[in-house]
Amino acid sequence: MTMSPNSATPAALELNSATKSFGAVTALADGTIEIRFGEIHALVGENGAGKSTLVKILAGVHQPDSGHFTVNGEHVSFRSPADSKDAGISVIYQEPTLFPDLTVAENIFIGRQPRGRLGLIDRASMHSQARELFARLGVPIDPDRVAEGLSIADQQIIEIAKAISLDARILVMDEPTAALSGVEVERLFAVARSLRDRGTGILFISHRFDEVFDLCDRITVMRDGAFIATHDTPDITVDGLVREMVGRDIATLFPKQDAAIGEAVLSVSNLTRAGVFTDISFDVRAGEIVALAGLVGAGRTEVARAVFGIDRYDTGTVLLSGKPIRAHSPQSAIDAGMGFVPEDRRKQGLVMDLSVARNVTLTLRRTLARFGLINAKDERRVAEEWSARLQVKTGSQDLSVATLSGGNQQKVVIAKWLATAPRLLIVDEPTRGIDVGTKAEVHRLISELAVQGIAVLMISSELPEVLGMADTILVMHEGRISARLSRDEATAEAVLHAASASPESAA
Repeated sequence: MTMSPNSATPAALELNSATKSFGAVTALADGTIEIRFGEIHALVGENGAGKSTLVKILAGVHQPDSGHFTVNGEHVSFRSPADSKDAGISVIYQEPTLFPDLTVAENIFIGRQPRGRLGLIDRASMHSQARELFARLGVPIDPDRVAEGLSIADQQIIEIAKAISLDARILVMDEPTAALSGVEVERLFAVARSLRDRGTGILFISHRFDEVFDLCDRITVMRDGAFIATHDTPDITVDGLVREMVGRDIATLFPKQDAAIGEAVLSVSNLTRAGVFTDISFDVRAGEIVALAGLVGAGRTEVARAVFGIDRYDTGTVLLSGKPIRAHSPQSAIDAGMGFVPEDRRKQGLVMDLSVARNVTLTLRRTLARFGLINAKDERRVAEEWSARLQVKTGSQDLSVATLSGGNQQKVVIAKWLATAPRLLIVDEPTRGIDVGTKAEVHRLISELAVQGIAVLMISSELPEVLGMADTILVMHEGRISARLSRDEATAEAVLHAASASPESAA
């Protein structure tokens, strides 16, 4: 374990070798981190690296299966979020949850309002204390205003004020800047630095490297649920950080085959939806896998849903094989030859109470129906054919799709769309929530589709998946395409720079 040589500052919190599993899934294999009083400590890693599970252990939401956990030098075992708060830990989430109908002061002191002689709430004292908290933070927020309508930035400051009022010595900031403007980020950083200078230990989770290097004193890297290293910020570069985050063998997990690239199947031009994405233009050609990469909230899924007609867009055009697709009309997209495998397969891709056969043939109801009725034998025959092609493991086509594993459920969703003989297949997070072995199967399948001449638009938050599968990578940042990279020129560093809008990506 690589720790800073300057370890004289006492540790506010230490978590060593923590593990956490949910059933057969290991979410945290080695959760190790040390946060000192008077420092801002970054926690970085890809999606799925284990950061959220570690934070939930610190917050008392989850209890580790094993490991050693101390706060201020004393061993702790949190059984609830209340235990974590009592130990002086406060978590500031990306989207705070204030009570909108209460005032700012009431939100800060809810459940512990100061009382007067007769036991009534002393509102004057409550508001006076709230003003003192904001004065300490250097932020002018009116304690008497109702919380409804406050910006996310102001809500986060209120959560920080609440933490200070609870004498929190350790603050966890989980992606706090994702929804903030540049000015709001600077104000938040000023508050964080002032708290650090007063001795508070701060854990800062972010995907944005420019913020990490600007704000943080030390950086801990996680990968695949495990601790990799901790560095003093001046001792590590962005490229070095990326290598530690990504470092894995891509070849075996991504059996990419060479495919002949043909003419454009999908052409998107100047697609814009106010406040969501702007001026999106790209092509996906026959036999090509194009990946939309970027951080959570960059607008990738929103673009895909607009292309397929699920969500509206304000301006722009979508063409399939040169013919326009009617806006906000999934049926028009399906009729033209599009298929869409959504991010949430259980809620949006499958009807969990129906059989495997019925789910596979959902997109073929009009084709299979005769006089308004569907022959069960025809339905089962089609389902068996596609289940065999995709190697869906099920005891019977009549079993509920809910009985299948996550990977096999994903194959059923893909089979449902392949049965329509699509020209273009959109796959959003194709391997989310499935095990490594099944991931390789899904990757093999996507690669084979491209070899067959199908155009594939893939949205993925997993950088190795993007690098391992895509012929072309479109990186999105805050609703715009910030980089277009061919397979040959794409590197982890290039993608992450463009996704986080660090100075290197803008160069």
